[in-house]
Amino acid sequence: MKKKKILMAMSGGIDSTVSALLLLEQGYELVGGTFRTFDSIKESCIAKERGCCSIDSIMEARHLAEQLGFEHHILDFREAFKKHVIGDFIHEYMNGRTPNPCVLCNSSIKWGLLLDKADELGCDGIATGHYARVVQRDGHYYLGTAADTMKDQTYFLWRLTEENLSRTIFPLGNLTKPEVRKIAFDHGYVKLSQKTESQEICFIPDNDYRRFLSENVPDFSEIVHPGDFLDREGNKVGQHDGFPFYTIGQRKGLRVAFGTPKYVTAISAKDNTVTLGDRNDLLTTTLRAEGCSFTDAERLREHPQVQARIRYRSAAAEAVVSIDGDSLELRFNEPVWGVTPGQSLVLYQDGLVVGGGLIVG
Repeated sequence: MKKKKILMAMSGGIDSTVSALLLLEQGYELVGGTFRTFDSIKESCIAKERGCCSIDSIMEARHLAEQLGFEHHILDFREAFKKHVIGDFIHEYMNGRTPNPCVLCNSSIKWGLLLDKADELGCDGIATGHYARVVQRDGHYYLGTAADTMKDQTYFLWRLTEENLSRTIFPLGNLTKPEVRKIAFDHGYVKLSQKTESQEICFIPDNDYRRFLSENVPDFSEIVHPGDFLDREGNKVGQHDGFPFYTIGQRKGLRVAFGTPKYVTAISAKDNTVTLGDRNDLLTTTLRAEGCSFTDAERLREHPQVQARIRYRSAAAEAVVSIDGDSLELRFNEPVWGVTPGQSLVLYQDGLVVGGGLIVG
């Protein structure tokens, strides 16, 4: 039986290249697609545009697709990316929250628009180089954690729907990063196998989100100005540079001295205040999330014990979830540190993503 035709999301990096190699060896017919999602920032800020969607990486992806023998398309998603991803990023910071743009990009751009393009090109589905798996269980499509726990990317993918997952292939889900590097090396991609990975936000390649906000928010200097640092009792203890420049849990760069380390514990965009406290002030056993989605809400109500992640690099913590429509309340078995409004909460059971939402408090 003829293998399916797949739109392969190509970044120019090792993961998508090895994914393409594996799918070709399995007999799939591939079409390559690479996103153009943003324009480079001012040359005065950075000498060379970098990132997963930069001109350099797009050209690398096109060259790799040509080498591998399949057609390649540059997909101009800049308008939608600016509206949905960059717009949300700015909105969240300007309202005192800390966003995670990769989560929104995956659901609205990499799957939303990419699947539309797959249909246009007559493809049955899409494939990406993410470290994750698709698991079918009890009539549902679940997002499953990757074999390489250090590279697992399910935290960024929780917003994918069952329809999305039913049309997605993750060729690297059962491989470790060293295994992926070896596959690239063995296929003659020696330089690519040794390539390091960027950790910056793709549209802020110099990693200076403060500069980015100042250049992209109209009347920024009138909106953002110095305000008061407060202690936990509401007393003024110093002056900050402007509320968008701080995140929950931040300790460095406060430029105030108290004799003991202080951390940002709350941010008020309305009052232009930033509250400081001790590390223990950031411990909590509860949180609320909104804008939630669940693979099987009824089953989750019957079995509410979950493992919850409140940020990408945090370990999953045991908790009990209570669902109310598209909102939830979570109670942790043990205190967790640094719950941050705007970040994603992702719920797991037995290595499967069962739900997620945006933390509001």
